[in-house]
Amino acid sequence: MKKIKELLDTHRSFIMEVIHFGMVGVINTLMGWAIMAVLYNLIHMNYWLSSGISYFIGSVFSYHANAKLTFKVEERDKWLPWRFALNIIVCYLISFSVAKPLVAKLIELTGLARGGVLPQALFENIAMFFGMCIFIVMNFFGQKLFVFKSKSLRD
Repeated sequence: MKKIKELLDTHRSFIMEVIHFGMVGVINTLMGWAIMAVLYNLIHMNYWLSSGISYFIGSVFSYHANAKLTFKVEERDKWLPWRFALNIIVCYLISFSVAKPLVAKLIELTGLARGGVLPQALFENIAMFFGMCIFIVMNFFGQKLFVFKSKSLRD
């Protein structure tokens, strides 16, 4: 028990960042999924446009919330928004590009489409969900290690 307490004390800052990032992420994910679902399923925008608009809106919220609550950035340099935007773009393109082939392979391996073809809308909704999951992990580490990394560590 003592070792666990020491471990928690040693990594308290990181643990709190993960918790705050998670809280911001839950709000952002619910908002993003709602926007994406409406754009894709009700307005019938395509996979890339519906997820892209959703991520743009969510990114504006995430930038401000994570700077203030998660990474507690006091001093904002002129490059911060650009690093944030670059991180979001890279994470988005990688995660949503990987999601479709990954889901296709998972469906094939699990036999979920056995006896027929999975409807395209269902397939793309599942892919968008997987894309979101991949994005969350990549985005946390991108923000922690690249965007909101302290200035002294970047120089």
